[in-house]
Amino acid sequence: MRVLGINAIFHDPAAALVIDGRVVAAAEEERFSRRKHGKRPVPFAAWELPELSAAWCLAGAGIDVDRLDAVAYSFDPGLCRDAAELGLDDPWDWLRVDYARRAPQFLAAALPGLDPEKVRFVPHHVAHAASAGLAAPPGGDDTAVLVLDGRGEVASHLAGIYREGRLSPLYAQGLPHSLGLLYEELTRHLGFLHSSDEYKVMALASYGRPRHLGVLRELIRPTDDGGFHVEPVDWASLAKARTADGELTEDHADLAASVQTRLEEVILDLSRWLYDASGGASTLALAGGVALNCVANARVAAEGPYRNVWVQPAAGDGGTALGAALHLAGELGDRSTPMTGVDLGRGWTDEELEAELRRAALPYTRPASIAAAAARVLADNGIVAWYQGRSEYGPRALGHRSLLAHPGDSATTARMNDVKGREQFRPIAPMVRAERFAEIFEGVCPSPYMLFVHRVKPEWRDRIPAVTHVDGTARVQTVHADTEPLVAELLAEFERLTGLPVVVNTSLNTAGRPMVDTPREAMELFGSAPVDLLALGPYAVHRRALGGGR
Repeated sequence: MRVLGINAIFHDPAAALVIDGRVVAAAEEERFSRRKHGKRPVPFAAWELPELSAAWCLAGAGIDVDRLDAVAYSFDPGLCRDAAELGLDDPWDWLRVDYARRAPQFLAAALPGLDPEKVRFVPHHVAHAASAGLAAPPGGDDTAVLVLDGRGEVASHLAGIYREGRLSPLYAQGLPHSLGLLYEELTRHLGFLHSSDEYKVMALASYGRPRHLGVLRELIRPTDDGGFHVEPVDWASLAKARTADGELTEDHADLAASVQTRLEEVILDLSRWLYDASGGASTLALAGGVALNCVANARVAAEGPYRNVWVQPAAGDGGTALGAALHLAGELGDRSTPMTGVDLGRGWTDEELEAELRRAALPYTRPASIAAAAARVLADNGIVAWYQGRSEYGPRALGHRSLLAHPGDSATTARMNDVKGREQFRPIAPMVRAERFAEIFEGVCPSPYMLFVHRVKPEWRDRIPAVTHVDGTARVQTVHADTEPLVAELLAEFERLTGLPVVVNTSLNTAGRPMVDTPREAMELFGSAPVDLLALGPYAVHRRALGGGR
């Protein structure tokens, strides 16, 4: 079966193509449109079809639209009720539902030749669940799945169990109770006004004390049936509202720490309930925007009852394109193949990359080893723009579209945040070869998708200060030579030169912009930012060759 998955509701429009149960392509629309989270600057920004990413998925696989067996749309308007009935203050809700109802016609217009009768609606949280439960590595038995986000059609949570590729829902928490919307409210109160800025609150929480836990435990509490209640929070009584350019105070950090801690407690309680309700499944798979909270994920892995915890790397709404396609493929009789990586986006051949360099008239070389060349620049405390292979699906740069730096210089954090235009309280992350992980870090391993935090062992904190957060943690990516041989080579060469088996890895973009996706975008970033080396496939462009830098 050939199934195209589509997310075009709320935010992060995306497309994914599944053929015979295997994911062959997946990408967010923002990588094509260059609009962060795929949103247009108008009220209806959330409802943008992933026309460009869908067309690319099909073209890359050599599939004509009329050869598709089905299109899976990750929202079911038939499940919706009026926002007022659900207790939501959402004036656009009826427009969203009307848009979704007409999605088959919109898709047929966007993809000429598509029969609108092939479009099937997949419930939003079922799509999230499938993206985790059907894509997770095989665990040997049933897989429990926990979905938590802001909202779907009428719920904000789904707990269930996958047995032989089929989902058995066990509980769904109805709106207006929502952990995702709670964190979203807090994010706005703290002055972070852009879409999906919740990760900034998670970083800020490490600077505070959870001194408001008492009141929050009264307002945010699990129920005995696998759900939870979230009562309205008087945020102003806990900390003064902050404007976007206002000063961040200790009160703001303490409020962030309090909500973060309470979120972790509730998720841990939900995961324990699910373990019992599922009959003791050994693997828990997580999805939904809340599953991008790597601090909470780490706590579930450390304190929960599961032997394995796996988080969908595209856990946000973009991942529902994949989940919807996997779910519908299963309904049509295909058995899903687990994900083996996130390099599912666009890529260019060496010849195409060289042609782009020539077009841009950039001086370049082709060293014997681009990994060794990059390691030498890093060892000299330079910054490397690393552009290799196919782009990543999801919000994390994982060694395909990355900015790399030296972890041993305490000034690197501020320097990288300046390069990217980010707030200085935000941490930067390390990558390490999997075989060296246990020597330096404590926590979940393997961690190939940067979705857990780990304790940095005390003896290493002064050696890699750039990637050690204020609370002594780091969000680690473990690199495995069998799946990422080039990055593993770079790490080995950097360690040979410096004695450090860790390299700083952050996304190849600047604030407010999507990660670069094309060679031209990579060259534009290189030309506008203080980066010392552009490693574009096998080719090296040195800043010094342009008359500047090292």
